Amino acid sequence: MINGSKLDLSQTAILRPATPDDVPVLFQLIQALAEYEKLSHEVSGNPDHLKQHLFGSPSYIEAILAELKGKAVGFALFFYNYSTFLTQPGIYLEDLFVLPEYRRQGIGKALITHLAELAVSRGCGRLEWSVLDWNQPAINFYQKIGATILPDWRICRVTGPSLTALGNP
Repeated sequence: MINGSKLDLSQTAILRPATPDDVPVLFQLIQALAEYEKLSHEVSGNPDHLKQHLFGSPSYIEAILAELKGKAVGFALFFYNYSTFLTQPGIYLEDLFVLPEYRRQGIGKALITHLAELAVSRGCGRLEWSVLDWNQPAINFYQKIGATILPDWRICRVTGPSLTALGNP
């Protein structure tokens, strides 16, 4: 399922790359993810920026939609990173989300398996992502599919006024 072709998960679920027409529903899924993670107050972006970053020049991100009976029920949004130790690119999964009523149907596993296939086909050395420490169902799922949770690493982030101050000395 590279370059726009579709991949059947079963008789009814489809994985496919997002198109410009999908941006509104993709943004709705992002908002649903933020609500699930109790972070709705953090959503400050908008569909126009999302579209620009997905399909502009340059594009910064890619997204895969999961559809069930014609309805978008989940997504994976990702981009390249780089490992200096491996001296190889990798794929960083920014978000993986399936609407709660569609979970436990193999959709999340199909999305992450698809990303692993992309990583292998693109010569990447790793697929990685973060998970909230309170999200035990996600942690259990990730461990079940073979992921290692790295206890010694912490995410560092500079945003908003701190980023502006750091970037404009």
